[in-house]
Amino acid sequence: MKNQIRELVIRILREIAPEADLGNFRPDVSFRDQFDFESMDCLNFVIRLEKELKFDIPELDYPKLATLNGCVEYLKSKNSP
Repeated sequence: MKNQIRELVIRILREIAPEADLGNFRPDVSFRDQFDFESMDCLNFVIRLEKELKFDIPELDYPKLATLNGCVEYLKSKNSP
């Protein structure tokens, strides 16, 4: 499950920030600190996650999606029974 979520997040990041170097980024550092990620990029990222996973992510949870590790843990918890 973790690998599937990780692959999904990276695929969406590639679509939203195609210029980002995703081969050498750190999973524990925020996307904004590593890429030229602006507020609109962050919003588009969340919208794409919601569309792909078919559930709403509350705005209060957006900070949990700031890093790859955070995304994996948050999304894994939402997909667990």
